[in-house]
Amino acid sequence: MEKRRLGRTDLDVPALCLGTMMYGDQISEADAVLQMDACFDRGINFLDTAEMYTVPPKPETQGESERIVGRWMASREVRDKVILATKVAGRSPAAYMRPEGGETRLTPEQIRFAVERSLENLQTDYIDLYQLHWPDRPMPLFGGVRTGYVHYQDKGVPIEETLSALGDLVKEGKVRHVGLSNETPYGVMQFLKASDEQQLPRVISIQNAYNLLNRSFEMGLAEIALEEQVGLLAYSPIGQGALTGKYLDGGNPPGSRKALFNRLQRYETPMADEAIRGYLTIAEKFGADPTVFAMQFVTTRPFVTSNIFGARNMDQLDVIFASLDLKWTDEMDAAVNELHGRIQNPCP
Repeated sequence: MEKRRLGRTDLDVPALCLGTMMYGDQISEADAVLQMDACFDRGINFLDTAEMYTVPPKPETQGESERIVGRWMASREVRDKVILATKVAGRSPAAYMRPEGGETRLTPEQIRFAVERSLENLQTDYIDLYQLHWPDRPMPLFGGVRTGYVHYQDKGVPIEETLSALGDLVKEGKVRHVGLSNETPYGVMQFLKASDEQQLPRVISIQNAYNLLNRSFEMGLAEIALEEQVGLLAYSPIGQGALTGKYLDGGNPPGSRKALFNRLQRYETPMADEAIRGYLTIAEKFGADPTVFAMQFVTTRPFVTSNIFGARNMDQLDVIFASLDLKWTDEMDAAVNELHGRIQNPCP
C-alpha cells in the first residue's frame, strides 16, 4: 500500500482511507468489523469518522460510527497501529448534538464537549486528526446552492478562537493534528494566517468532495494543497455511487443510498447523466470497471493525500481494492480532461 505524508507532519498515511459514515445504519456492526479487518489486512490503517455519523444523521444513531470503530480497535488491540480521524460538527440546527440544545457551533466550549465525547466513543485517549466538519460561518454546502455566489455578513465564531481551542487540545495530547473539511480557499488561507501570526496549530489537511463530476477543488484549493502542504482527503470519489451508472434513467436499486434515504440530489443535476454516460464510455474504452476507473482518477491526483471510500458490502470493497491495480495513463488523463472540458463540474 502506497503511503503519503500527511501535511507537514511525520505521519505517513495510505493512499486509501476507509470512510465509516454508514456504520450503524446502512452497514451493521458485524459487517463493519469484516470491512475494517479486511482493510487493515491490506495496509489501510487510516479510518475516518465524525461525531455526527451515522448518515443520514439522526438522534438515535448519532455517534454510533465512532462507537463501532472504538469497539473494533479495542477488540483487536490495534489503536497504536491505526491513524484515526474524526470531526466536530460545524454550525447546524441539530440541537440533539449538544446537551444544552441549540445550534452546534465551533466555540471552545462545544469543541471541548465534542472531543471528550468522541474520545469516549472511540475508547482512546488521543485522536490523530481532528477536523472541523464544516465551517461555522454560513456558506453554501454539499452542493445545495447552484444559483451563484452568496455573500454572508455573519462571519461566525472567529477562526482564531476556534483554532485556539484546538491548540489547547493539542497541548493536552488529546489531539495530535487538526484539519478542515468542506472549506473554501479563503477559509484555508485564513486558518493558515491565524496559525502563523498567533503560533496556533497548523491545519494539515482538507476533506472535500472530489470526483470526476466535481473537480471544483482544482480551482484554487489544489494550488494551496500543494504549495502549503494541506493535502486533500477526497470524499465521494464515485459520487455516492452515481459514477457506477446504477442511477441512470431513474434507476433506484434496492438497498442503495438513494432507495433508502433519498439523499442523492447533489448528483441529480441537469447535466449529470450526460457526463456520467461519457465517463462510463471512457472506462469501457480502457477496459476498466467504472468504479475502479473513478477511484483511480482521484487517487492519482498529485494534490490528493488519501482517497476516502465507503463500501456497502465485501463485494464492493473488493472493487475498491482492485482500483489500486489499474495503471493510470496519459491517455486516460486526456480522455477524462476532454470530457471535463465540455461538461465541467456538473455536480459541484
